[in-house]
Amino acid sequence: MTGSEHKDTPRIDLSRRLRCHVVGVCGPGMSAVAILLARMGHTVSGSDMVAAGIVDSLTAAGVDVRIGHDASLVAGVDVVVYSTAIPQSNVELVAARAAGTPTVHRSVMLSSITAEHVSVGVAGTHGKTTTTALLTVMLRADGRDPSYYIGADVFGLGGAGLGSDGTLVIEADESDGTAQSLVLDSMILTNVDVDHLDHFGSIERIEEEFAGMVGRLNGVLVACGDDERAVRVARSTAPSRTRTYGFGARNDVVVTDVVPTDAGITFSVHIDGSDVRVQLPLRGAHNALNCAAALAMAASIGVDPAVAARGGAGFRGVERRFIEHGTHRGALLIDDYAHLPAEIEAVLAAARTHPALGGRVVAVFQPNRFHRIASMAGDYAGCFSLADEVFVTEIYASGTERIEGVTGMLVVDAVRTQHDRVNWAGTREELVSAVDAVLRPGDICISMGCGDISGFPEQLLAVGR
Repeated sequence: MTGSEHKDTPRIDLSRRLRCHVVGVCGPGMSAVAILLARMGHTVSGSDMVAAGIVDSLTAAGVDVRIGHDASLVAGVDVVVYSTAIPQSNVELVAARAAGTPTVHRSVMLSSITAEHVSVGVAGTHGKTTTTALLTVMLRADGRDPSYYIGADVFGLGGAGLGSDGTLVIEADESDGTAQSLVLDSMILTNVDVDHLDHFGSIERIEEEFAGMVGRLNGVLVACGDDERAVRVARSTAPSRTRTYGFGARNDVVVTDVVPTDAGITFSVHIDGSDVRVQLPLRGAHNALNCAAALAMAASIGVDPAVAARGGAGFRGVERRFIEHGTHRGALLIDDYAHLPAEIEAVLAAARTHPALGGRVVAVFQPNRFHRIASMAGDYAGCFSLADEVFVTEIYASGTERIEGVTGMLVVDAVRTQHDRVNWAGTREELVSAVDAVLRPGDICISMGCGDISGFPEQLLAVGR
């Protein structure tokens, strides 16, 4: 069941201390739910099939983590939380329902948590995680103490935290309809693009999802004025307090003069009649936009833009967002979460401006989810234009069912219509060997995807050890 199917489910009363169990607790979104609940004072346990690096953070927050699913783990709990990735046949869900224990989708619990705060959501197809994290550090730079929920591990923050000022900054994930359930006061809309067609069916339905969220706001909407669909959503149901941001001069908040540096990028933001120079330890013009979105929202809720900019300058980044992993055969290895065409294009543009680049950009891509590639393979045709060499490997399922005839070769075939250096390597062993054979000093090799391609740099580094 999806988040949208649960939007009418009653919220959980979090005013009293509960015993909560989280199924799939090591996943990025679910671990953040567990940590936030634990820090709110609830007794929290969780289970997952495989231990992950997040276990230490969960344990530190007071979450009792068990590896493996077992019916006994839900005995005596008040509520069980699960996500769309958890099958309804899961033994813990079955046991909880047999015992009459409420089982709620992640969306219901997040709705309950947002209802307890003045909540600022960060929504959009791309850039949500980084923008949510940047807004959090900007508020903290102003001496505020917000709670936060972020769908990834943020260096220096983790994925969730409980603050004292009653504000919650939350990444609003639209992938399964969860975002529709959130109780938001204000919202950032970074962009609106094609994704999750298995859930929405069409780009029109995606726009309707975001429009529904915007229509329920009581506070500020900050929307990217350079994104046609985001503008259309904003105009359809926008609250009176709307601010646009982007590179275009027509925006309320304008980004100019993006310059790559050894440490990241610098750029100017024209906001509220003045210009603020920002030094951001991230790469790529897309991150200048993410930062401007966060700065615009921070200013809208009372933070001096110069203070917000200083907060951005101290940002330490997000796991799997343009992370450098050392060198192999003289080539710099970078890993990134980019898995959609617009994200790949943005990341390759960032690689092109990297001061270490003295040779070629070698792109390594792992497609994700069979239904995504079935519906979107052709959309990847032009997004690798800034790479000199492209390697594509097999699809990472991410819990989706295999579809007959849908393989990574669909992406290869699409990219070959516009690129003459595209290579297929179906297995990880073939991929490591093929990339190892072509790398030269001065190259940048960037692996991309939201699956287990994250381990590729270390596998490449292990060659020849």
